[in-house]
Amino acid sequence: MIAAVDHVQLAAPPGSEDLLRAFYVDVLGMTEVAKPPVLAARGGCWFRAGAAHLHLGIEEDFRPSAKAHPGLRVTGIEEYAARLTARGATPAWDGDLPGHRRFYCLDPVGNRLEFLEPEK
Repeated sequence: MIAAVDHVQLAAPPGSEDLLRAFYVDVLGMTEVAKPPVLAARGGCWFRAGAAHLHLGIEEDFRPSAKAHPGLRVTGIEEYAARLTARGATPAWDGDLPGHRRFYCLDPVGNRLEFLEPEK
């Protein structure tokens, strides 16, 4: 029986770790998590914020997906979007999910991320 989602893995091109760290830590406010040494040798980065864990793994022939994405629940979505904008990210608001405020944003390698907050 599935109990929870442990993490979501996204792909990234070789050599992009510094770009990823700058975005996921400095822009999104996540914390980098040390990878086990055997996995660290493969490159990539792991990040977390509360219960949300994102793993960015290196893929030689990387191409970002146009549709697939993690959905990250936030609080204070307006303020969070303003934070991203102030740090150079571009939130794209979408009003198509009933009962939620949400926007999409691309990470520096083109991965699509969804940020959402239930309406009160």
